[in-house]
Amino acid sequence: MIDLKGKVAVVFGLANKRSIAWGIAQKLSEAGATLAICYQNERLQRDAEALAAELPSAKTFKCDVSVDADIDAVFAQLASAYGKLDILVHSIGFAPNIKNTVLETAREDFRIAHDISAYSLIALARGAAPLMTEGGSILTLTYYGSEKVFPNYNIMGVAKAALEAAVRYLAADLGTRKIRVNAISAGPIKTLAARGISDFTKILNAVEERAPLHRNVETAEVGNAALFLASDLASGITGEVTFVDAGYNVTGL
Repeated sequence: MIDLKGKVAVVFGLANKRSIAWGIAQKLSEAGATLAICYQNERLQRDAEALAAELPSAKTFKCDVSVDADIDAVFAQLASAYGKLDILVHSIGFAPNIKNTVLETAREDFRIAHDISAYSLIALARGAAPLMTEGGSILTLTYYGSEKVFPNYNIMGVAKAALEAAVRYLAADLGTRKIRVNAISAGPIKTLAARGISDFTKILNAVEERAPLHRNVETAEVGNAALFLASDLASGITGEVTFVDAGYNVTGL
């Protein structure tokens, strides 16, 4: 049994109960961590507060990760509320006009996709590091489309590749502070973000057919992996991408 009592975890990107971030937040909370839930804007505030109400002692904070002032403000608020941080979960990704091929991607769409999906991890890590006075664990969510071409994943695949590179470089930057940085590459899950990918059902079916476990994964399984990586059991793991995809990534044909 992993015990996170006394640990403070902040989760970015919790949209609803179907989101991977919700599965992670639940597992961290069940292990005893104190949760801070960050939402993007007032439109999402009510949903965030409803979700936080289901987690003991969880509080909500506003933060648009594309705005540096918001990031500065939220970490000042977290410092005031908790005095420290132990765990940061980055479950954020967005690409405008994702239906366009990479060849057709406009410069501004490229910039936004990388800003929200990859640079935000760097910005949040920079804000969190001073509060991780006893070391800590930073986790982000990626997808196999960073390595292989998936139909209709398009520029998000390029942004996820940048995100994974950022994980490795941040791990090197923060290692001397005993802060570990890792990514989880989850299999396809029917989240709000997945709705923007055309023919997403075909990807789900392919995993079910070809993955060694012959099924898709659930958010709770990703949450279990995140719980492990956030805990001292993973004290020697950093800069890694851990697959939670029923083994799909090891297959050829």
